[in-house]
Amino acid sequence: MAYEFKLPDLGEGLTEGEIARWLVAEGERIAEDQPLVEIATDKTTVEIPSPAGGVVAQILVGEGEVVPVGTLLVVIGSGAVPRAAGPQATPAVRQLAKGLGVDLAAVAGTGPGGRITEEDVRGSAPRAGEGRRERVRGVRRQIVEHLARAHREVPAVTYVEECDFTGVELDMLLPLVLGAAVASLRDFPELNARLEGEEIVYLDRYDIGVAMQTDEGLLVPVVRGVDARSPAELRAELDRLAEGARTGTLAPDELRGSTFSVTSAGKLGGLVVTPLVNHPEVAILGVHRIADRPVVRDGEIVVRRMGNVSVTFDHRVVDGVRAAAFALAVIERLSA
Repeated sequence: MAYEFKLPDLGEGLTEGEIARWLVAEGERIAEDQPLVEIATDKTTVEIPSPAGGVVAQILVGEGEVVPVGTLLVVIGSGAVPRAAGPQATPAVRQLAKGLGVDLAAVAGTGPGGRITEEDVRGSAPRAGEGRRERVRGVRRQIVEHLARAHREVPAVTYVEECDFTGVELDMLLPLVLGAAVASLRDFPELNARLEGEEIVYLDRYDIGVAMQTDEGLLVPVVRGVDARSPAELRAELDRLAEGARTGTLAPDELRGSTFSVTSAGKLGGLVVTPLVNHPEVAILGVHRIADRPVVRDGEIVVRRMGNVSVTFDHRVVDGVRAAAFALAVIERLSA
């Protein structure tokens, strides 16, 4: 008897997933609960165990393909399953090959069990122009889709002002920025909100997303309950999340549900950038490169540790004056 495994509902309103990596091959015997496949969503990558034991009879969706929830992914049989004759490829790959004029019989498959993938077909097609081509997939595909949606849907404006960081210990910069942001959000609740249809939802929790660069791309882990944590506790939590982001061990729940975001690229931050709002949030705080600069204090030129702070906001929800006032409130707390 064969078991047909379909892409399950992964929760959080997700309607599709990308086959990041098959952990088995056709013809291989697998035990129940043995790791079967890695699925990438717009939040994270999750490993799904096999719902049944048996022999992997047929893998129907290749790595890198994005399919909706409910799509049949793999068939697991109870005994040995003979290989299908002729080139092995999904209907979508066969259609692609037809459109590109590629003879599947002449293509060496690199997918599970020798299955021909989309990359195999594209690599065999006659190609005009120069340069290496690589399909957008995994974390990079999620970044492309998420930022394209944010750019398309959010009428964003960025406000920038300088901040005197002379009194801030730089190894505690991010915890202090999180604390200053949350203290200021209490006075400007429309920045800790979401736009849902014709309603603005003012959130009463302060779960702050922190942008972190990894080898795989940009991730935004969430620091929960920032308002209830000390700077030392925030430092420890940020270090834990950064290690999880670097090693790819963050749980899905650690990458979703933020109410507001902060981004700081340190020395690579530039004088100023205009971060995109992390949809469905309505604002993001940016802290840019900090360095010694000559400034005027009490009529004299002195050297202070200065940097720019920006607030990018959804103008449908946040008025410019309020965004500017919020930024100045954060700066006042950091400069104190």
